[in-house]
Amino acid sequence: MIIAIFPNTHKKQSKNLAVGIVEFLVDRGVTVVAEEEDAAEIGAKLISEIDQNEIDFLLTMGGDGTILRHVHKYEQLNAAVLGINLGYLGFLADIPLTDVYPSLQDLIDGHYRIEERIALRGSLSGEEKCFAVNDIVIHRGKNPSLVEMAVHADGTYLNTFKADGLIIATPTGSTAYSLAAGGPILSPNLEVILLTPICPHTISNRPIVLPCNQEIQIQYLSDYEPLEIHADGLTYKTLPAGDVFHLSRNTKNFRIVNLLKRDHFSTLRTKLGWSGKLR
Repeated sequence: MIIAIFPNTHKKQSKNLAVGIVEFLVDRGVTVVAEEEDAAEIGAKLISEIDQNEIDFLLTMGGDGTILRHVHKYEQLNAAVLGINLGYLGFLADIPLTDVYPSLQDLIDGHYRIEERIALRGSLSGEEKCFAVNDIVIHRGKNPSLVEMAVHADGTYLNTFKADGLIIATPTGSTAYSLAAGGPILSPNLEVILLTPICPHTISNRPIVLPCNQEIQIQYLSDYEPLEIHADGLTYKTLPAGDVFHLSRNTKNFRIVNLLKRDHFSTLRTKLGWSGKLR
């Protein structure tokens, strides 16, 4: 088994924990690799010295943002992700600090399953594509007023939104920006795409759930400054007036480790503070 570990060595807690994790895994016959700037400090091998396609798991230390950054950086790999939650909320980073070593032992013993979740792929005409695990956000950017965007699904006109922008989310991303914008919570194993308008001018413009096998075309109608496009809050592009942004399901899924200790709904109850009754 080969595990790539990604600590934040600028934080003492993360660095010390990473040293302990590497020792724990190596003692159990696991090969642990890390990036050049971290490997020597935590006792891991260099990730550049192995065939990266042989990596079984990406072990991140941080929050959901840490997971997303490394999934984008190592997009070409088929490794599944497991996150140690050193952040605040964290729907993807599954391991709490209190359960690090028992969870790693479960991983070594095979007490887990790998969830295959859909991801998104977006492109402009003639430009390099971007992908997203959570969402692709098209935002008015520098424009001081609402913008108009016409949406088609497989060439069929759906609606024109006059809003601050549009969030195109996966079920995994339904608990991120889309939720804050009034979108529904979707079970992460669904194979659908969620469209959530940001501050729409017409209150009847509600979030829409579409099959993931459809291609979505979003045309920027307003004759204003270009719109901004962000994939998982990382990749940045611009959409000029009149141009069309194409969006569809990514050919490669997002793979995440489920250690069978917590289900999605118990995570929701805990992270969102659901109590089940009024107080």
